Amino acid sequence: MTNLQQRQNEIMTQIAAAAINQPLLDSGLLFHHDIRDNFYYASYLFAASHEEAIPFDGDREQAKIKAEGILLHVLELQDQNAESKTYGHWPLHLRPTPQEAPKNTLPVELMGSLMVYFYQRYSEIMSVSLRGSFTLALQHIYRSNFYRMPSEHYNHHEAKYTAAKLIFGQLYEDTALLEDGCQSLRSTLSRVTSIGMSEYGGLPWFWHWMQAFTCAWELMKDAEIKAELARLLDYLWEVRSTYYLGGAWVGPHSRIWPHDMPKDTNVLHDYVQFGDFRLPDHMPRTEYAGFIAYEASSEVQRKALHRAAPVEVTRRVPKQAALAVSDNDVLHSYVYITESFALGGMWERVQEFDNEQHRWDVALPLDAVQGVNHLYFFHPGLGYAEGDLRHQSEYSEVLFHQNALIASYQIPDGQPEFIMGCLPVGDWIEEPNGLFGLSGDVYMAVYVQQSFQREAREDRSVVTSKGRTNSVVIECIDQKTAETLQIRGIQQFANVMKQKQPVYTLSSEDDLQITYSTLKDETMVLCGGLHIDRKIIRLVNGEAVDFTTYTVA
Repeated sequence: MTNLQQRQNEIMTQIAAAAINQPLLDSGLLFHHDIRDNFYYASYLFAASHEEAIPFDGDREQAKIKAEGILLHVLELQDQNAESKTYGHWPLHLRPTPQEAPKNTLPVELMGSLMVYFYQRYSEIMSVSLRGSFTLALQHIYRSNFYRMPSEHYNHHEAKYTAAKLIFGQLYEDTALLEDGCQSLRSTLSRVTSIGMSEYGGLPWFWHWMQAFTCAWELMKDAEIKAELARLLDYLWEVRSTYYLGGAWVGPHSRIWPHDMPKDTNVLHDYVQFGDFRLPDHMPRTEYAGFIAYEASSEVQRKALHRAAPVEVTRRVPKQAALAVSDNDVLHSYVYITESFALGGMWERVQEFDNEQHRWDVALPLDAVQGVNHLYFFHPGLGYAEGDLRHQSEYSEVLFHQNALIASYQIPDGQPEFIMGCLPVGDWIEEPNGLFGLSGDVYMAVYVQQSFQREAREDRSVVTSKGRTNSVVIECIDQKTAETLQIRGIQQFANVMKQKQPVYTLSSEDDLQITYSTLKDETMVLCGGLHIDRKIIRLVNGEAVDFTTYTVA
């Protein structure tokens, strides 16, 4: 058994234990918040009831009975009326009751293909009733034609359609559908390798890409198609390794959910692939990490796991199709990655899906800290709700350079007059205009232009700073590097950094100019943002940031 398989079995054991110990609801299901979790948990429980290689403390026969019961209840909720507009679909959220819940297009996109995998792996040991229900449900999925969509936007929906074309085309020996899937696969591979993925850092979307194509790869019998799928999976794991740091996803995100930020918890596929952090108890997205896996190349593994030399990753990112004017309409992503931390983000603010762009942060490896592993600030925008540190506004500008960044906020009338920040747990020293901390192996200086309040919680600190004109300057340095500068201990770090305050001035056009000299004596200048028609000035050592050097890969 490989290390990868051992880690998959760990996940299997943990989820199966949760499934056997959780009482059933009156509906016969485990959850009403999402039908997919019922399918996933029951799948793991069924697997543990059968496979001796999966450690399981429960009664395996009782586990199989419970798993089959849940799966039967899931399958019976499918719309099997061929005349219905939601033919082949399931409800997503199961309220007020599973039978009354409206059908939704989302569950079948991912769950449908995974059902084929589960059926082909376990059909021979299913009860007659469950095997018959699966056979019928898969036929309805195939006949529903939900996946017969052209490749236009190259997003996560189309990724799942493409995988489904291949999986159901093979399953039902539909040559035309299989060929359609092949064409979609080739155009997707050509698109992402030539101009990149528009869903940059798009959790959980990225894992839906990965799951869909891994499932197709696991099932595919045609060697040529399987090789094409492998090439796409190689690309996806190359992307993941580029932005990987000990379980963290570093750099900007086109979409974040509460389980992505301020702590990475959608990490099961990372755990299976890389295994360099502890398997968490909390698993918000169990999905099929314990079942399907494509082992990345040794080169990809080395990139992800060995960060001895700092790197700057500068990438051109295509805007999503609905936002882009042309193929040349691009964003620019920057991240500086060391073995102890990463710092960076997206230069451009974009109104992404549900206003869930996460523009910049400092990220730490998951096991480096207890609690959240990202540090960032933002001005609340559309969709913001108290207690949820997401949904940023457009009223900010940024400057990144290696281990330091500047973010300015010039907030117009009618908008919230404060910015918020999140800090990881650590040893923090508060001064009137800054915070100096040691979190994990990293010293962090956080200068806030206006006065602020910090609320220390068990797993994080939350910072609030009021004012229509504000800014945050951050510089990070690991302990080993700090020692070369004769910095030993948090108090000594604070004493040094208090002497390096940013300088705030007004330009001749009344724009705020922020100047900061780093520990390397490099000068960063950010100016502009108050007037829409004025150009933003971003200088490092007197030179403007050069986006012409940014590449697709």
